[in-house]
Amino acid sequence: MDRRHFLQLGALAGGTLLGARALAQVPADADAAGPGRAPERPRRAFPGGAPAVHTPNGSTLPWRDVDGVKVGHLVAMPVQHEFTKGLEAEVWGYNGSSPGPTIEAVEGETLRIYVTNRLPEATTVHWHGLILPNGMDGVSGLTQRPIQPGETFKYEFALDRPGTFMYHPHFDEMTQMALGMMGMIVVHPRRPRGPRVDRDFVLMTHEWKMKAGARRPDPNAMSDFNLLTFNSKAFPGTEPLVVRKGERVRIRLGNLSAMDHHPIHFHGIFFEMTGTDGGWVPPAARHPETTILVPVGTTRDIEFTAGEPGDWAMHCHMTHHVMTQMGHGGPIMVGADAQRIDRRVQAVVPEYMTMGHDGMGSMGTMDMPMPRNSQPMRATPGPFGHIDMGGMFTVLKVRAGGDDADGWYRHPEGTVATVADPADLRRDGIDPEAGGVSATGRPGDRSRDG
Repeated sequence: MDRRHFLQLGALAGGTLLGARALAQVPADADAAGPGRAPERPRRAFPGGAPAVHTPNGSTLPWRDVDGVKVGHLVAMPVQHEFTKGLEAEVWGYNGSSPGPTIEAVEGETLRIYVTNRLPEATTVHWHGLILPNGMDGVSGLTQRPIQPGETFKYEFALDRPGTFMYHPHFDEMTQMALGMMGMIVVHPRRPRGPRVDRDFVLMTHEWKMKAGARRPDPNAMSDFNLLTFNSKAFPGTEPLVVRKGERVRIRLGNLSAMDHHPIHFHGIFFEMTGTDGGWVPPAARHPETTILVPVGTTRDIEFTAGEPGDWAMHCHMTHHVMTQMGHGGPIMVGADAQRIDRRVQAVVPEYMTMGHDGMGSMGTMDMPMPRNSQPMRATPGPFGHIDMGGMFTVLKVRAGGDDADGWYRHPEGTVATVADPADLRRDGIDPEAGGVSATGRPGDRSRDG
């Protein structure tokens, strides 16, 4: 073991040393959700003037019309995928991406989808949530024989109802879905109901086990997934969702994760759930929420009107789902006295420093080596310093009238939380050295905690 590896191993074992040129490794082109697209008006191409769906960081399957049938082509294949700059892996997907292209059509249309298998093993495609002829359901051994490598199968079915659905294999699901083979299906209603939305987004949540330096995700993982994504991208690689103030917005969320449900929390808005993969939710059954639970194997549609302008966080509220690899697998270090450990190790490796004993928040700002093909737990440059979240996190950018989204939100003067003015403290009768609750549980009693 050379000196460099000893330094890395010791620091990781002693408290999850991430650090890693964290700020320098952030993608200049992504800028987290900083510079982004201007909120252009979406293309309206569906009944009732419904907008075309936008898949952040993704695409939509192209169609050819052949005698009134919509014909598309999916190719199951290995994909060289970038989760975010500095973190890449060979995954499996469709048409060169994970997730595969969103399938978008209209209720009543007939689809003919050819599936070519370029994987090293057999596969199928199951159209999750759609009601169709049994022989088109895509369950290997039960409704069809598997598609062998090099073969092309034809699926054909009519879309009997509108909604948000998904597609994925039903052959060796543990491997193929864990490696990224999935996609979203949007079926627009032929006769729209409810208020018309101005923007329509689809996001697939997913979880991966990606060891630092590994070439591929681990498909055998059943716990401690350390890379959580929207549309197979981890923040800051996630594309922001850009909308204008006053617009009605729909977000369609799908979950084909291996084990975990995802409570997706929105800052700055409240919404109602308007649909699931089972169908339309009638208005009488709706209620306002700020967090939507998306269980494994389901979709959830939410709708809201964009109100307060700003750059609003949108993320899974499971705390380990908003960090990346280096936030997992370390020992408990909070509160530990590492001075003696540091002194002994520094006699051999002067640069050594145990991390995590005072909490993990400072790790994102340290300039330290990172293992190959990995990401720090946190630390993405933002307008006020490093953003303390990653993983399954993105930004909802609400912009007013003439504003665009090319940059971070410009806050009106006096609307940003900052250090309190001593004059304000005196005026309002606040003494920072008093008050609060001590270890005794009694306000103002500091006899135990000093």
